[in-house]
Amino acid sequence: MRAIRGIRRWRHNPLRRTTDLVEAWLALGALVLILVAAPLTGLLVGRLAEDALQRSVREQRENHHSVVATVVRRADRTPLDPDPETATGRDSHSRVLARWTAPDGTARRGTAMAALDAPRRGDRFAVWTDRSGRMVGRPLDAATASTHAVLAGVGTAAACAGVVEGARRLVLWRMVRRRYEGWDRAWSRVGPDWGRTGTGS
Repeated sequence: MRAIRGIRRWRHNPLRRTTDLVEAWLALGALVLILVAAPLTGLLVGRLAEDALQRSVREQRENHHSVVATVVRRADRTPLDPDPETATGRDSHSRVLARWTAPDGTARRGTAMAALDAPRRGDRFAVWTDRSGRMVGRPLDAATASTHAVLAGVGTAAACAGVVEGARRLVLWRMVRRRYEGWDRAWSRVGPDWGRTGTGS
């Protein structure tokens, strides 16, 4: 609204400079881009991200399989294990040596993180593997994918709005600098004679 009022105010004002009108149109253009272009860009990016993520969800559902593993023994701690003094909720998992059967029927054995507080030999827990039995992460679920897509869209819209506003401020700053430089040049011509008799001031 400030931009529209600014254009109307300066349009027929005899004191209006060209830069005043450019400044008002610049503000109006930036406002339109922030209110229209930025949300549309965010929506487009969000939809593209949603499509890509949901495709990834489908692929992971096809390729990741939940199988039951059996604890062979507790694994030795390694330097990569989390420090028990700074343990978090994620660290409630225990590192164990386990065996499981891959979806293709082959027997597998390896180190895994079991969601067991005190794992003992023979305890069973679920792990995610690919078709050949190699351990993989839990597949992404559709709700999480949608949340990431929404965040990508909102972030893109905010970034676009920031870029537009930043560009507007940069152009405005350059216009103000030129205006001051013009005033400095005019004052350097008139200033030394200001107020002297016979100089026309």
